[in-house]
Amino acid sequence: MLDGGSHELPERRGLVSLQACRDFHIGDCDIAGSGRDAIRLETCSGDIRNTTIRQTSATAIVSVDALGLLIAQNTIQGASENGIEIVRSAAGDDGTIVVDNRIENIKAGPGGTGQYGNAINAFRANNVIVRGNRIRDCDYSGVRGNSASNIQIVGNTVTDAHEVALYSEFAFEGAIIANNVVDGCSTGVSVANFNEGGRLAIVQGNIIRNTKTRRYPGSNTDHGGVGIYVEADSNVTGNVIENAPVCGISAGWGKYLRDINIANNIIRDAFVGIGVSAVDGTGKTLISGNLISNAPRGAIVGFDHDKPITGDLAVVGASGFPKIVLGLNTVQ
Repeated sequence: MLDGGSHELPERRGLVSLQACRDFHIGDCDIAGSGRDAIRLETCSGDIRNTTIRQTSATAIVSVDALGLLIAQNTIQGASENGIEIVRSAAGDDGTIVVDNRIENIKAGPGGTGQYGNAINAFRANNVIVRGNRIRDCDYSGVRGNSASNIQIVGNTVTDAHEVALYSEFAFEGAIIANNVVDGCSTGVSVANFNEGGRLAIVQGNIIRNTKTRRYPGSNTDHGGVGIYVEADSNVTGNVIENAPVCGISAGWGKYLRDINIANNIIRDAFVGIGVSAVDGTGKTLISGNLISNAPRGAIVGFDHDKPITGDLAVVGASGFPKIVLGLNTVQ
């Protein structure tokens, strides 16, 4: 048992701090009340296992420039910035594996628009695997990859995420978001920022339900209420989405849309089943084999940013929109 008594620590320090350590092992520990980070690692390799970290004033586990790190089967309860941060000083290979952890009650204490309040946050860290984690009650995301190429977010269960549950954003190339369960969030999955180079994703086999709209402080508009949002070079297949007050699947933002395949999904009880950007300058979207049930505004609708500009293309066809290709979809 290591108890920091909530005494303030210097910046970039943890109750446990390791620098340039090779093949370290932290296991079967109970760490509580750190006045900053609980465990902070810089240029380290090794593993953290079977450890409980409670009531952390900043982030429970921070890794900077990892050299081969495994974070497995830990419990994190209560942190005021993030649960786990995997960070690199410059974008590059990291390869940290974050598996089978239980993470809950993560706050965005310093505020911001997503830097804090995440259970697992990978920043500029490529080739990170996030698998099999149970995540609950985060002010922002369950898993957030920011400029994190080749990230795999697989087989996690996320409930009560107050923003995007599973996020791949900014300057990344390559993301697999598959076989996750999300129940209660603002948006289930977001693969965004084609304008910053964000592209190339598979979003497959996820169950996403009970999304909600959210209004941020200082904003006059609601956000969220979407099951899956994608922008570029992405395959969205075999997902089941239920209860999305805005849109089940949304593709593109203005001209930022290229090469999207939306196929073989089930969408139930969404105001719009599938929304697709229909403005000039987009790339192509293929929509086929989807089952859409109870979408009162329309099963497939063209958008200009957040404004619907067409009727239901599943009914009237998309002949006026050559970049939108419709196959056989089932609407009821």
